[in-house]
Amino acid sequence: MSLDVAALRAQFPILSKTVDGKPLVYLDNAATTQKPQAVIDALVDFYTGTNANVHRGAHHLSDEATRRYENARTSVAKFINATVREEVIWTAGTTEAINIVANGVGQLLSEGDEVMVTELEHHANLVTWQQACRRAGATLNIVPIFDSGELDVEAFDRLLSENTKMVAFPHVSNALGTVNPIKLLTQKAKAVGAWVLVDGAQGIAHGGVDVQDIGCDFYAFSGHKLFGPTGIGCLWGKKDVLETWPVWQVGGEMIKDVTYHEATWGALPNRLEAGTPNIAGAIGMGAAVDWFSGLDVKALHEHEQKLLAYATQQAEALEGMRIIGTAPNKVGVLSFALDGAHPADIGFILDRQGVAIRTGDNCAQPLMKRLGVPGTARASFSIYNTLEEVDSLFAALKKAKMMLA
Repeated sequence: MSLDVAALRAQFPILSKTVDGKPLVYLDNAATTQKPQAVIDALVDFYTGTNANVHRGAHHLSDEATRRYENARTSVAKFINATVREEVIWTAGTTEAINIVANGVGQLLSEGDEVMVTELEHHANLVTWQQACRRAGATLNIVPIFDSGELDVEAFDRLLSENTKMVAFPHVSNALGTVNPIKLLTQKAKAVGAWVLVDGAQGIAHGGVDVQDIGCDFYAFSGHKLFGPTGIGCLWGKKDVLETWPVWQVGGEMIKDVTYHEATWGALPNRLEAGTPNIAGAIGMGAAVDWFSGLDVKALHEHEQKLLAYATQQAEALEGMRIIGTAPNKVGVLSFALDGAHPADIGFILDRQGVAIRTGDNCAQPLMKRLGVPGTARASFSIYNTLEEVDSLFAALKKAKMMLA
């Protein structure tokens, strides 16, 4: 089934925007995706017709807000094939979700225990574990990658041991687009009895996430990279793990019983959701998931792969352009360098031509050092991008190359 990209694009109001009189070519999707009208409408409708706090209000607006809020949780649970809806914990995004897990692990680790991450990590899935290990006196092991950006699975095997208590890795590298064999890695980690967290921030928008099939203990992702609002995300965790996981924050909503000197925690999901939540964000995320679920995921994936292949072909043909990250299994990301050009200068010149990309270290400074570059220019593609926009990217790059020579 082919994808009607024009009809898809028509659902995103911002894609008709111009920049300096030129059509916007938005290629910064790994940082955040744009929002379809269905998500925008859900946010506006909540604030104009339903705005109220959830769960304990004794009035119509609160009942309606609660219904929409919890329906969104159900939508997300179905989208990732959670066992039960209570396994979906609302967070501010992937970063907070990982911190919830790391905070708990930090309380459960002992000296001599080990945590494993990879050289591909975003800072959110690296610094958190650094801090957890430091507090507990545990050891942080780093799984190396090859120069292509592909994970060294044999090294992963060598680092695993009976001392490994937590293994965390990205589904997809935000900086390189490398797709990790997350099911295989999970199986290996579970064989030594470790907990497994998958950073799904970059993987979730490509569809087909089945947490039961992966077999991990935790899967974390953000709404804004799945065509939803910013400031909302999810931590999925196995129910039997989350039920006894150390609480992240205390306060309202997560309490079962309180005296002046003692408190006990409520059941899932409340025990990990202290305070008034981002109600509109959750509803918007539910709308994004419902919208995305109505699309043909296979056709979307084929379209994205076609965009990446076309861009890669043009990059290989452009003299002085070097692709950073050439793993055989990639999705959505073309990171690159131009001879003699600083990434920030490339980004500035492209912006003047209406082409939006990301430049810098992509919140992956250790990875950049490992690859021997100060940073990259990164074009990242989504379902609404076109082959013509790839042509616009390279026309702009040729102009930048000429100007920066």
